[in-house]
Amino acid sequence: MDVTQQDTGANGREQRFSEAIRRTAPGTPLRVALDMIIDGHLGALICVGDTDAVLAAGDDGFKLDVSFTANRLFELCKMDGAVVVDRDLTKILRANYHLNPDPSLPTSETGTRHRTAARMSLLTKATVISVSSRRSVVNVYVDGKGYELKSVSDLLATVNQLTVAMQSTRSQLDRKLLRLTSLELDNVVTLGDLTDIFYLFEVLMTAGEELDDCIVQLGSEGKTTQMQREEYLAGMGEAYTLMVRDYARDSSEEAALVIRKRLHDTANTQLRSAKFVAKLLGFTDDLSEDSVMTPLGLRTLSRVPVVREGMADKIVDEYGSLQEVLEAVDDDPSRLGEIGVRNPGVLANSLHRMWGKGE
Repeated sequence: MDVTQQDTGANGREQRFSEAIRRTAPGTPLRVALDMIIDGHLGALICVGDTDAVLAAGDDGFKLDVSFTANRLFELCKMDGAVVVDRDLTKILRANYHLNPDPSLPTSETGTRHRTAARMSLLTKATVISVSSRRSVVNVYVDGKGYELKSVSDLLATVNQLTVAMQSTRSQLDRKLLRLTSLELDNVVTLGDLTDIFYLFEVLMTAGEELDDCIVQLGSEGKTTQMQREEYLAGMGEAYTLMVRDYARDSSEEAALVIRKRLHDTANTQLRSAKFVAKLLGFTDDLSEDSVMTPLGLRTLSRVPVVREGMADKIVDEYGSLQEVLEAVDDDPSRLGEIGVRNPGVLANSLHRMWGKGE
């Protein structure tokens, strides 16, 4: 018999919950068995892992200790009682097992099988699966928290909505960032401009997280969706962090990540508030949407091919802001070579072209 890892607290619960989602995703042996049970119009109660604690909460049944297969699990679920499986899904240990969890354990479930499953997941660290024969629904429980397995067709419908939203948001964001570069070079960026772009970043990142959840639940059916997600988010994480650093009072990467977390945890209505965004960026002055914001230039400089990794920080440290870099480029581009820029002339030409002053 196996013993689950002794993980405790919120992190342990999240780890077990994520593991349960992966194990019941389409294409896995457990999901194959569950689909067979549903197709056979059967009910089932399956406990996976923490088998010592599970067996201690029941009696009777048949002792098996046989290899796990989807077909074998399906056949054993034709009997009443629970089926007990080890954590690694290699052995079926009991069938027709009568579980007796403490009836005082709290649960909002109504059906007998679902109540037992929820209580067993509270009593042990097992993943407990309940299949309703009447409603053809599969519920998975971890620490008393249950979620209903969605069909592939339902998941793909959600995926389609999310990918359309991400495609539209990415197109808007690309246009806004291109315009932002022009505004930065002209030194006319307003707080309102930043607020709009931060909002779009958050819409994109939130949709990406929701798509992540769908991909995990899709299992082997989620490969195409994963590629789409990577396409829509390509380069956006870095651009987001650099943009925060460009405008925050504390331009360190560590501070930028903290600000991003706060933006991510902020309600949509507040994300639309320029004053709230200014506060998150570290400004205590009474700024308005029309207040002009001066960028460091990290994001814009990083877009120039000859600016290798880490060089944008050195340039900004030397000159202080994008406008001062532009002035230095106009005065004497060769000065950039003194701080390690390998092709200062190419950098100068690139900035001039971006600024619309190139030849």
